[in-house]
Order: sequence, then structure tokens, then C-alpha cells
Amino acid sequence: MTETSAGAAGPRTDPPTVRRQGRILTELAAQAPPTRRPVLWRTRLRSIVRHVLLIAFGLVMLYPLLWMVSSSMKPNDIIFRDPSLLPAEWDLSNYTVGWNALAHPFTHYLANSAVVVAGAVLGNLISCSMAAYAFARLNFTGRRLWFAIMLMSIMLPIHVVIVPQYVLFSELDWINTFLPLIVPKFLATDAFFIFLMVQFFRGIPKELDEAARLDGCGHIRIYARIMMPLSLPALATTAIFTFIWTWNDFFGQLIFLTSPDMYTVPVALRTFVDSTGSSNWGALFAMSIVSLIPVFVVFLFGQKYLVKGIATTGIK
Repeated sequence: MTETSAGAAGPRTDPPTVRRQGRILTELAAQAPPTRRPVLWRTRLRSIVRHVLLIAFGLVMLYPLLWMVSSSMKPNDIIFRDPSLLPAEWDLSNYTVGWNALAHPFTHYLANSAVVVAGAVLGNLISCSMAAYAFARLNFTGRRLWFAIMLMSIMLPIHVVIVPQYVLFSELDWINTFLPLIVPKFLATDAFFIFLMVQFFRGIPKELDEAARLDGCGHIRIYARIMMPLSLPALATTAIFTFIWTWNDFFGQLIFLTSPDMYTVPVALRTFVDSTGSSNWGALFAMSIVSLIPVFVVFLFGQKYLVKGIATTGIK
């Protein structure tokens, strides 16, 4: 009874079998990969070094901006004698002095820049999107040739076309007005944005156009009701870049605006520097900080659309 019960409980294991199984387990343990702890430490060390380098590089890139912020709160006589970021003497009067230092309060020049920027953004959004729709969706004679010519115009520097433009606008009596800075934007003169939108439009399925045509839509309704709502990232990218480039443009505004009453922010900032006398550097840096605030605000709120528009432009 006892032997039968023990045999029914399970098979009997011989000592040689136990030794053989132990030897197999020992060999498997010897062949097992080493612990992953050193690998994890190396990965973490690389990550720490990478982040430290990125932070250091970011501080180097931000140093001029931080120095300008610091200098805007220093007295004029110690701006270039004290290179530290923490002012030894604080002088916030640079902001009040700079705001009223020119012929008009600085609000006047901010308003002038706002008018120019608003017209440029609206013009690029309308004209560049319409030109991009034509290149992406319409079949017309010489489309490839005109598209190539449009791309080649990107390589032309502004100094090549500024003289004929000045002669043309002078004949039209547009000098010292905002028209030379706004009207060309309504004629799709920025080839970069046309190319950007063409690439985005090509990524939109043509089946949507065909379905709209079956419902009786023409090109205008397809452009307005289908392409535009689906192209919000590309439109936002165009608007943000146009805002930044137009707000910071100095050369074109200096050429076409001759009266101090018409000066925009970049040209007004230039008047703080006097090559023949003393320059009010503290007020210049203070108003430069003020002029950067709209750019930071626009980029802050439009960063999501900007990244999305650039990331999805090349997807077809």
C-alpha cells in the first residue's frame, strides 16, 4: 500500500538525473546575457551629457538676447563697460525715455508696422494660396515651365530687383507710402510660400475635388470650401513667416519710407544711433525689447501650426 501510494504520487527521480539537470541549469546560467545595469547606466550617461550640451549651446545662443535685456536696464555710461548680465546699477528709465525719444511716441511706429504686416499677411495668404492651387490642381499650357520660373525667382536677391521696383513705384507716386510694401504681396511675389502651399495641396486627395465636382462645385468653391479649410497648417506657416519677415524687414522699408511720420519699427530703431554724435544705447535696447514682444507672442501661439505645416509639407 505504501509503495503503491508513493508510486501514484509521482515519478521517482534518480540521483544521476538530478545531477544531469543541475549541470544543464548551470550551463544555461553561464550562457545567459550579463546584467543590463551597465547598459542602462551608459544610456543614462549619454542622455545626461546630451542634455548638458544642448543646454550649454542654448545659453550661448540666448546670450546676445539676455545681454540686450540686461543692457536695457543699465545707465548709458556703463553699458559697454559692464559686460555682466546682472546690472550693478538698475535704470528702468530707458523704457520711458526711449518711448518718447523720437518725433512721435513709439506707439506710432508700432502702429505703422502693424498696418504693413497686416497687409502683407493678408496679401500672401490670398495670392500665394490661389497661385499654389493653380499649380497643384489646374492643367494649363506651360504649367511646368512657369512653375520652374517661379522656383528660380527664389534665388534672386532683393538687391537685384529693388532698383526697377523703386523706379516703377516712383512713376506711380507710391514712394513714402505703404503701398510698395503691401501691394506686391497681393501679386504672389513670394515664391517660397507658393512652393510651400503647392507641396501641401498635392498631399490632399484629388478624390475630394472629384466629389465636389459631382455636386456641381467649380474651382472657386473647391478652393474656398475644401482646400482652404484643409490647409490651415500651411496657411498658419505662411502667416507666421510673413509676419516675422515683414516686421523685421529693414532694407525695403528704409528705401520706400522717407518721412519720419511713415517710419516703421526697424527704421525708427535706426534713428536712435547717431554716427556723428552720441547714441542713446539704453533707449535703443529698451525699444528693441519692446519690438521683439509681438514676434515672441506670434511664434508662441502659432508654434504648433508652424511645426505641423513644415512637417507635413513634403508628404504626398
